[in-house]
Amino acid sequence: MKTIGHFIGGKHVDGTSGRFADVYNPATGEVQAKVALASQAELRAAVENAAAAQPAWAAQNPQKRARVLMKFVDLLHRDMDKLAEALSREHGKTIPDAKGDVIRGLEVAEFCIGAPHLLKGEFTEGAGPGIDMYSMRQPLGVVAGITPFNFPAMIPMWKFCPAIAAGNAFILKPSERDPSVPMMLAELMIEAGLPAGILNVVNGDKEAVDGVLDDPDIMAVGFVGSTSIAAYVYSRATANGKRAQCFGGAKNHMIIMPDADMDQAADALIGAGYGAAGERCMAISVAVPVGEAAANALMERLIPRVESLKIGPYTAGNDVDFGPLVTAQARDRVLGLVEQGVKDGATLAVDGRDFTMQGYENGYFMGGCLFDNVTKDMSIYKEEIFGPVLSVVRAKDYDEALDLPMSHEYGNGTAIFTRDGDTARDFASRINIGMVGINVPIPVPLAYHTFGGWKKSGFGDLNQHGPDAFRFYTRTKTVTSRWPSGLKDGAEFVIPTMK
Repeated sequence: MKTIGHFIGGKHVDGTSGRFADVYNPATGEVQAKVALASQAELRAAVENAAAAQPAWAAQNPQKRARVLMKFVDLLHRDMDKLAEALSREHGKTIPDAKGDVIRGLEVAEFCIGAPHLLKGEFTEGAGPGIDMYSMRQPLGVVAGITPFNFPAMIPMWKFCPAIAAGNAFILKPSERDPSVPMMLAELMIEAGLPAGILNVVNGDKEAVDGVLDDPDIMAVGFVGSTSIAAYVYSRATANGKRAQCFGGAKNHMIIMPDADMDQAADALIGAGYGAAGERCMAISVAVPVGEAAANALMERLIPRVESLKIGPYTAGNDVDFGPLVTAQARDRVLGLVEQGVKDGATLAVDGRDFTMQGYENGYFMGGCLFDNVTKDMSIYKEEIFGPVLSVVRAKDYDEALDLPMSHEYGNGTAIFTRDGDTARDFASRINIGMVGINVPIPVPLAYHTFGGWKKSGFGDLNQHGPDAFRFYTRTKTVTSRWPSGLKDGAEFVIPTMK
């Protein structure tokens, strides 16, 4: 049985707590590894290691730090197949989807190569008589990230790449469900030239999380996960004087106007709703066709597409649409919500609950489910399902459709499909949601823009990647300087003002 420990001080170390969690193969249901769960003492040792290494790293000029990321990007390309296979084995994603997970993280690493420009300060000459003023962006010190199971490559890189490029040391606490890829990323960073101790990976559960939130030397925490945990992390971290950016749940709506290309909209919904078995915070889980004619036309196209989805393990080939859910508990929760939707009166137009995979009967598979006639009061509308389930909510007109995402407690992403520019511009302007797609079903911004939701989907002032990441992982110091000119005017007792 493979045992996964931690990565501290530039090398793998065994866990010493005596506690372990099982790492499953979601396709077979078999335990394939055990991962150590850190004690707070082990976390503290990692923090001390990072704190000792950080000052010398921060003293490196930004261009030298960026060169480590240049090499890291090359190594990611070199090991893409190896990373994707490890990711699929523990998460259940298809190989193409796993490569996409790695690539979206790699793109943030590419953006962070521009750290020398992004870290430039400001300068004012002659702010007063013989006075110059300038600002500097300086690293915080030791920072941390708590990342989820559904993107074990992408989200860790979204966190540690800008933090490290800015001169910080980083403590990564990844999900214990699929820990291998984060460990492999740490190995590649060392191979790329990162000094030991600047990126430490501490595997663990709530004990390690609480240790991160309470440690006095960790200055900032980034989190992605459920809203309830995001709120907990944010409140506890900020109560301890830390910066925090915490991203939670989602219920992403896609509005389909009557003038939309229905085939294009249906294809977009299939990919956005069922890709990665729906285990994406940017998945579309609610389709809102406007008008009965549009709703009927959409359902006519969706039903056969959902029924024909190809489901299987990642080893079945690149034409598999999605694989199993990550754990038996995750699958059972989704099945329970589907059952509740039926009890609440929604029409289950495609029922994937009884799907079984021959030869993989113990895997965590389920088929795609499609609901019609869903209403706002139903649990399948209110809750984030995080599974291969799409709900269709019919709207009479545009204003009723717009109100659905506007009034929902989550505000991560949304989309509209239309040929009308006025409608699209109005939607983008009025919607109270952080990321908006116009004829784009999953509007995840590219690395040089910022990623973040509104309402209960995000806690904190600054978002992930893009320029916001460098603002989050640095603090501004402003210097006012005056060099003696030889004139001695005596002491001044009035507050300085611009003269």
